[in-house]
Amino acid sequence: MSVDSHTTAGGSAPTANVEGATVRYKTVVALDGVHADFHPGTTALLGPNGAGKTTLLSLLSTARQPDQGAVSLLGAPVRGRANVRRVRERIGVLPQSFGYYPRYTVREFVEYAAWLRRVPSTERAGRVREALGLVELERYADRRMGALSGGMLRRAGIAQAVVNRPALVLLDEPTVGLDPAQRIGFRTLIRALGERSAVVMSTHLAEDVAQVCDHIHVLLEGRMRFTGSAAELCAEADGHDGTTLDGSAVEAGYLAVVGRNGVPV
Repeated sequence: MSVDSHTTAGGSAPTANVEGATVRYKTVVALDGVHADFHPGTTALLGPNGAGKTTLLSLLSTARQPDQGAVSLLGAPVRGRANVRRVRERIGVLPQSFGYYPRYTVREFVEYAAWLRRVPSTERAGRVREALGLVELERYADRRMGALSGGMLRRAGIAQAVVNRPALVLLDEPTVGLDPAQRIGFRTLIRALGERSAVVMSTHLAEDVAQVCDHIHVLLEGRMRFTGSAAELCAEADGHDGTTLDGSAVEAGYLAVVGRNGVPV
């Protein structure tokens, strides 16, 4: 369904909630009164460049506060230094481009992330093994980060994002730059993450949305234009009943919501 107001999904309490969030960068309004809930499973953020996707992720990661409105994460408002610190320990983030020391091994890179997120020292080694196993990098644990392929580097990025067993995982364009075979593997991995956490994935690839996502939010010009399932987005396209869930159907529904030139319809 196309939306201009707050819409909830399912009956469970959301892992994250954004209520009337407005964010301004000088004269630019990046988010304009956005309402959104994020539940366990995988949620896609769709929208053209400049729609506000990265800004919304920055709110969910506690990197910034809205100029107006409120953000609640893991059942509590995000305010106060101590509360923000506790919340960050239960969030995992994979930026589209992330920094790392090329001479670190994969194991050292993930161990460092575990230390940053205050994973207890007695549990750290086990959590690192668990995270590397999840992304199938155990056999490459001693390889230098600077020697990894693009796909392996993205897997190492996800390992560092989940080493603290987060309740909320934020992925910014996780499959960009990967070849088709690598993207298929990543879809399997993201589905697995959605079974244990609330995963929010910013993407512009309709195939990934069709194969992976339980819920979809479409942003345009800083406003929420659609909230619903993949089937409901497909049904926005003329002549489509939402029964066929593939990339072309998702893309047709998306274009029906935002317009072919990014102009709201």
